[in-house]
Amino acid sequence: MKQSLYGLFLFLFLILPPVANLVESIMIMHMHVQMPLLLFSGFLMARGLQLKFPGFFEKWNGNGVPGITLFIIIWVYWMIPRTMDEALTIHSVEIFKFISLPFLAGIPLRDSWKKIKTIGQNSLLIGMTVLFFALGFLYVLAPVQLCNNYLLIEQITLGWGFLTLAICFVIYLLYFAFSSPLNEDTEES
Repeated sequence: MKQSLYGLFLFLFLILPPVANLVESIMIMHMHVQMPLLLFSGFLMARGLQLKFPGFFEKWNGNGVPGITLFIIIWVYWMIPRTMDEALTIHSVEIFKFISLPFLAGIPLRDSWKKIKTIGQNSLLIGMTVLFFALGFLYVLAPVQLCNNYLLIEQITLGWGFLTLAICFVIYLLYFAFSSPLNEDTEES
């Protein structure tokens, strides 16, 4: 239950206007700090909701697929360059960002993660790795400015951030692929 309070406090901190304005003023901070932290705040709040409404989560997300699907839809939506622009210029889109990332992506991700088992988790990570490589190359190699509210150099910096994240995901997936069979063999002995 303490986790839920931490998640709520993190969420409330992130929606404070001075904090939101500061983080949104730099493109890489907007995409790689604010959005993941909003998602993480929902991830933390989910535990309290799972304990309070276990039947609800079991009924609509029994095998984890609906929750992961909702997470993917919301996450991919916020990766589109135009949505970042609109979140800065249209207040209703910014409000949707503050609602959708914690409550429509973070909570379903927490509820679904263990339910989709290792193959689903790794498939999601592979999909995110491919997405991050694609977005990284898009932001780095695009000859034009993709977001009107940010400078071209910020766009390139964000692209390199995506490529770095994708490389980290590849390293993790390779580590997982080469270390898991060894762990299973030693446990059986």
